[in-house]
Amino acid sequence: MPAKKLIEFLNGEKVKYVTLNHSPAYTAQEITATTHTPGKEFAKTVIVKLDGEMAMIVLPASHQVDLEAVKKASDAKEVALATEEEFQLRFPDCDVGAMPPFGNLYGMDVYVAASLAESEEIVFNAGSHLELIRLAYRDFWRLVRPKVLVFSRKGK
Repeated sequence: MPAKKLIEFLNGEKVKYVTLNHSPAYTAQEITATTHTPGKEFAKTVIVKLDGEMAMIVLPASHQVDLEAVKKASDAKEVALATEEEFQLRFPDCDVGAMPPFGNLYGMDVYVAASLAESEEIVFNAGSHLELIRLAYRDFWRLVRPKVLVFSRKGK
């Protein structure tokens, strides 16, 4: 079942979205292959620490995070990937590693890759390793108000 907090938020904002079910998949590559979702439209969520504060980085599945670019773009002095142990309690209604890119619902700043912002629609984990949500990028932007930055590069 999708994260209750997310579904209540989307419904409360009267956003049109589609929920997609799939067989268990744990990586962005597995999910895009299983669901036939283009990697440039799948929004994967990475949790980082910017000067010790947790933040959410959202980028296309086909890209990799460049931590040095995150540091420059965010004006942080220190940037590091957060461990699952560090962030799992922030997402009590989500499976670990399946957080939706709505950091605003979980008390986190959200930074989105400029390359993802070019998409008409995005698809993302809905809080479980079995479900996705598809919605218009413009709705995501309106609801989350992420900082759009250049911090990723196309993966190999």
